[in-house]
Amino acid sequence: MFWLQTPAGEVSLPPPKPVELTLLDFIIMGGWAMVVLIVMAAIGLYIFLERYLLIAKYDKDPRDFMEQVKAAIRQGDVRRAEALCTASQTPFARMLSKGISRLGSPLPDITAAVQNQGNLEILQLEKNIPYLATIAALSPMVGFLGTVTGLIQAFMKISQLQGNVNPAALADGIYEAMITTAAGLIVAIPLQFAYNMLVNRIQGFILKMEAASTAFIDVLQEPVR
Repeated sequence: MFWLQTPAGEVSLPPPKPVELTLLDFIIMGGWAMVVLIVMAAIGLYIFLERYLLIAKYDKDPRDFMEQVKAAIRQGDVRRAEALCTASQTPFARMLSKGISRLGSPLPDITAAVQNQGNLEILQLEKNIPYLATIAALSPMVGFLGTVTGLIQAFMKISQLQGNVNPAALADGIYEAMITTAAGLIVAIPLQFAYNMLVNRIQGFILKMEAASTAFIDVLQEPVR
């Protein structure tokens, strides 16, 4: 409680109201860098969700599918094996379909065809993921650039005031400097985590693809009964 001493006595003054800032206020005070960071965050979020949902769609246990395909090949029913692959429409199915289409060729040719198709499927899954890593790496730099421009603005105010520094006059530049640094880190940290998550999921998917291709080649090398 504040008190004002007057001849008539003491008069209380209400305490100053705290300044309440909304998210829009922070964006405006952050300046141009906040707009760039918001765009980068939106792009990064889209890439993560689109890739995550695609990988989740395909990253299923292929053992049942593999057993059906291997059983058809052992029985010499190539058409059934091809129909199973066509119906599945997964990276595993497309990889095995390429090998089945080469049946009758030398085994090294079949192996090469399966491996090449597997590599193409992995490249499709990794599409746009490098951009996610790039955004995560550049976000702090954009925030730091906003910090530098904010500090430049604050020092220009000091120069214009010729030493008669008014804290209120410097507030805009200081706000921009601090907010953009925090915003850059807020964008970068989750996106870096999202990138690492996708990379780990794809590494696990690659292992499953390699196991499936090896099982397929092993079936082709089984002695004819």
